[in-house]
Amino acid sequence: MTEIDILVFGAHADDAEIGMGGTIAKQAKAGQRIVICDLTEAEMSSNGTVELRRQEADAAAAVLGLYARSNLGLPDRGLELSRSHIDRVVEEIRKWRPKTVFAPYWVDRHPDHVQASKLIEEAVFNAKLRNYMKTLPPVQVEQLIYYYINDMENVALAMDVSDVYEQKRGALRAYRSQFGLADGADTVATPLTSGYLERVEARDSLLAQGRGWSYAEGFAIKRPFGISSF
Repeated sequence: MTEIDILVFGAHADDAEIGMGGTIAKQAKAGQRIVICDLTEAEMSSNGTVELRRQEADAAAAVLGLYARSNLGLPDRGLELSRSHIDRVVEEIRKWRPKTVFAPYWVDRHPDHVQASKLIEEAVFNAKLRNYMKTLPPVQVEQLIYYYINDMENVALAMDVSDVYEQKRGALRAYRSQFGLADGADTVATPLTSGYLERVEARDSLLAQGRGWSYAEGFAIKRPFGISSF
């Protein structure tokens, strides 16, 4: 088992990059060990194939400077709060022993993102129980933080990602099958193929505006951060 700094969960490859690709690049650049775990292989996607999505995810990981990337192979459009699904996520948390876990925000237009948020919250809680899955030692995650994919509200934290935004762009462009960037591809029109990357960039720019930054990524929390002074 390896101790890392940050473990980011997404329902599908590209979720983490959309929501916090800049933050991942920034923290990796600072020397933190970061792992993305995709819960599904996105086999229900209208565009691309499972194999192509794997290649795109690997390419994005290289751009961001990830320590590692994993995929649990849970069913796309079939995530559930079952013991078996929770256990898979608990195993991943106990394998990597992260200080901080990131999950999709609990409100989103995509049901898989909402379900993933619930699933990860349950797993983070169970991961610390010493009598739960005794084959792996318990892990107390210091903080569970939520990133936004589509819908953004009640932003509690904002990260300045201006200096690494080109890396976020590069990671997102790696998903050519999803964002309609592949030349000559038989692409089905979806919300992702109609200017989606431009809207993500506009969102990140708008969030940064009030702080005088160029780009920012927002986060939500359910438990307040503990501080000892300002």
